[in-house]
Amino acid sequence: MRGGGPRRTRWVRGKGGLTRRTIVVSVLLLGLIGGAFAFLLTAIANLREAVDLTNHSRQVLTTANHLQRLVIDLETGQRGFVIAGDESFLQPWRQARAAIPEQQATLERLPTAHSTAQRDLARQIERSIDAYIRDYSIPTVEAARKDLGSVRTAAVTAEGKRRIDAIRGQFQRFVNAEDRILAARQERASAAAVEATAAASVGVAGSILLILLFDTYLIRSIIRPVRNAAAVASRLAGGDLAARMPETGTGEIGELEAAFNSMGRSLEESRRLADKAHTRLKLLYDASMWVGTTLDVRRTAEELVEVVVPEFADIVTVDLQVAVLSGDDHQPNEGETLCRAAIGGIGDTAPFYPAGTTITWPAFTAQARSFDHGLSVIEPDLRGSKEWRSWDPDRAVQILDHGIHSLITCPLRARGTRMGVVSFWRSRPLERFDEEDLSYAVELAAKAGVVIDNARRYTQQRNTALTLQRSLLPQRLPTQPAVEIASRYLPASTQSGVGGDWFDVIPLSGCRVALVVGDVVGHGIHAAATMGRLRTAVRTLADVDLPPDELLTHLDDLVIHLTDEQTGMAEGDPAAFAELGATCLYAVYDPVSRDCCMATAGHPLPVLVTPDGATELVSGPVGPPLGVGGLPFETIELRLAEDTVIALFTDGLIESRERGIDEGLADLRRALERPATSLEAVCDTVTGALLDGRAADDAALLLARTEALSPDQIATWDIPPDPALVAPTRKLAVDQLLTWGLEDMEFVTGLVVSELVTNAMRHGTGPIQLRLIRNRTLICEVSDGSNTAPHLRRARVFDEGGRGLLLVAQLTQSWGTRQTACGKTIWCEQALPPSTPSPDGSHGVSWAA
Repeated sequence: MRGGGPRRTRWVRGKGGLTRRTIVVSVLLLGLIGGAFAFLLTAIANLREAVDLTNHSRQVLTTANHLQRLVIDLETGQRGFVIAGDESFLQPWRQARAAIPEQQATLERLPTAHSTAQRDLARQIERSIDAYIRDYSIPTVEAARKDLGSVRTAAVTAEGKRRIDAIRGQFQRFVNAEDRILAARQERASAAAVEATAAASVGVAGSILLILLFDTYLIRSIIRPVRNAAAVASRLAGGDLAARMPETGTGEIGELEAAFNSMGRSLEESRRLADKAHTRLKLLYDASMWVGTTLDVRRTAEELVEVVVPEFADIVTVDLQVAVLSGDDHQPNEGETLCRAAIGGIGDTAPFYPAGTTITWPAFTAQARSFDHGLSVIEPDLRGSKEWRSWDPDRAVQILDHGIHSLITCPLRARGTRMGVVSFWRSRPLERFDEEDLSYAVELAAKAGVVIDNARRYTQQRNTALTLQRSLLPQRLPTQPAVEIASRYLPASTQSGVGGDWFDVIPLSGCRVALVVGDVVGHGIHAAATMGRLRTAVRTLADVDLPPDELLTHLDDLVIHLTDEQTGMAEGDPAAFAELGATCLYAVYDPVSRDCCMATAGHPLPVLVTPDGATELVSGPVGPPLGVGGLPFETIELRLAEDTVIALFTDGLIESRERGIDEGLADLRRALERPATSLEAVCDTVTGALLDGRAADDAALLLARTEALSPDQIATWDIPPDPALVAPTRKLAVDQLLTWGLEDMEFVTGLVVSELVTNAMRHGTGPIQLRLIRNRTLICEVSDGSNTAPHLRRARVFDEGGRGLLLVAQLTQSWGTRQTACGKTIWCEQALPPSTPSPDGSHGVSWAA
């Protein structure tokens, strides 16, 4: 208080003198300048009045000259018409007549306010011009139009000249009088200008002198001290927050010096706090941007470590429940065993448990308190913490020798679920964790907990969708004689989620096989469920043995019905979207004829690899995607050579953000042309070349190498529709069995042939054909021209018929009927005797669905 009193007293006295002197000088300067400017304003007003009068006289002269020119134009046009007789000379005459009244009115109005004599003279000029036009000009023009000779006389010409000369004399008198008025007004304006100039010179000189005196006072009393303050302020603004002013001034200057020094100290502290806050805000921002870029739990934990080290901590460890890492929803118990998901730091982290280690933290440790009770714990001095050191004394010594001196642990939780604990370790000198660091760590852990929980939930949903999808895809491709099969299915990457790509291989009657590949738009469990429904529908329709185009038509109707079921769902529901978008390709290959017919609903057509290794893209009509409705599907028919490879695929294999469909097809063809030892090797080559282990979308690949049945495996007979030929037909079939070495099958086969041929003759129409196929089973087919399909029924006691199909169904392994282009075919299969090898070297087994 004693040190501050005198300075305060001097400041009050100085403040009063400086302010009072400034006010007095300012008032005096304003008064003198105001008087000078008042005198100057009076002189300027007189000068302005003189200038206005001069401008008025000039305007009067201009109007008079304009009117005189109009009269001359009037007289010239009239004279030209009289002399030449050409109407074009009257154009300026008419224009002058039209403009003269307005100019006359202007000339009469302008001098009225300043000179009565001039106003009277202007009226005389107006009357003379009107008389000239009325009494001479117009009559002369009218007479000339009637007779030019009557106006080309000396008398008419002399009269016109006399009138024009009189008008010119009046104009001359008017102009001379106005010139004299103008000269007087100019003289008056010159005098007023001299007076105004003198007044301005005196006022400016006086003002300059007063301003110079006032400036001298300001420079000495204010500017020099303020300049010193400005220099200090520039240093402060430039970042030199240590700059200070010597507090030697008095009055306002003394206060300014003190204020600057106080501001410097405040700015220095503010910058320290701002730098610290900026660093932490940037770290939070980085955590928001870079933690959770993937939906993988372990990678998310690693990203948290990468963001925090070294800005906030020197070593960071993340311990999570084992269930969290696998995506399970598990409520932990106290003392739960955790798994180290990530660790990272500056330099060596050897004293700490490595990633992948399972740890059970004792209840008294900071990690256990954070995980079990949801508390954020700070240990500012690990060396002095007996509890922490007692957990594992040897490892604690290693950690302390590593330079670690403080610790913060925070729980990782979200939506009420405890998932793990994150530990921040610091070793930098003189920077132990404090309470402010603890609050920041809590916020950082809260953000990380939400992101890790999102990754956990996604992992859970992805695992569920993958399980569903894999259960809906073929678990094992069936063994059949038509094609050799190899396949690959690659689910989408973690970011995209499980999709709806699928494929299937369906054995059909007559050793034929159906190859199916499809794609459901979207990802997730809804797409997988939709894929399962479509796959089941295709298998059901294939069992009816429909042609490819008809099968896709029925499948299209099914998708439309499924879409209608979604109308009650909320807009944007992914389930509804999955139902709306699907593609499918359905192909049927017959190893007997080597014919392959296919139809596609918006799906890419397959690529063929010929036996010599060349590739060819199947061309043909591509139908609309499933669910569009109202448009037909067309069948593509091919005749394939044996050992031709049919490559069916989904667009995820050939299309990506970096590669278009055409480029992808070219890459696929190049990959298929590479030599390989097996179809499995071809699948690996194709997926490795096109996907390189990274699938942005689901990708499915189905390779089928065609096989052909040899002629000695097939026996065909055309049978006339005569019941007497049933027995000979049965004899032909038995003889063929003997040729194939199937004597044990004579009785059943003969009975089946008799029943089927008899039914064809009784209930069908010609032509009738019997075909036996020996492969892994013995197939018996009877075709006729009727489209009526038989139905299995149980005959009553006294019925004469109805037992044939029942007998066939009981004696054979399977039977069925299929429609053909010219009728129907009824078929049945019998398993070969176990000791009888099939033509491909295997023993008789059943491969039919």
